[in-house]
Amino acid sequence: MKKWTVDQAHSEIGFSVKHMMISKVKGTFGSYEAQVEADENNLENALIDFKIDVTSIDTNNEDRDNHLRSADFFDAEQYPHITFHASDIQKKDDDEYELRGELTIKDVTRPVTFEAEYGGKATNPWGVEVVAYHVNGKINRKDFGLTWNQALETGGVLVGEDIKLNLEIQGNPA
Repeated sequence: MKKWTVDQAHSEIGFSVKHMMISKVKGTFGSYEAQVEADENNLENALIDFKIDVTSIDTNNEDRDNHLRSADFFDAEQYPHITFHASDIQKKDDDEYELRGELTIKDVTRPVTFEAEYGGKATNPWGVEVVAYHVNGKINRKDFGLTWNQALETGGVLVGEDIKLNLEIQGNPA
């Protein structure tokens, strides 16, 4: 097993959520740390830990980002990080895995399952061998205490409950 660092210049932690029941708002977290120790060809025994800086949330709207950082949502002042610790990784086929672990948002830790796909290995222009993974999943924000919402006059709510997560990860040898 090798130790890997996440190349933040070539990686992204993204999410999307329904807005007004009809459209989607997308965003990213720009600052995070990861500790990964894995055989790039087989993730089953990997050690994976992520720590995301909540204040780095970016939805391309400063007012919305500030609201998301507030006590109505993430309460970033009191809970500055989102963490994930992988506890079980099962190989589904050659390049696909089921990634289970503990996700902590605010003061709530819950088990989650993500789908991970090995994107491949390549050598960058500086001669360093890098690997890529694509990770997708869905969580219900209310399960983590993110319950703020606003009813719409026409029925429904302003913010959907389901959050779709999409991580594009490029790993460099540590």
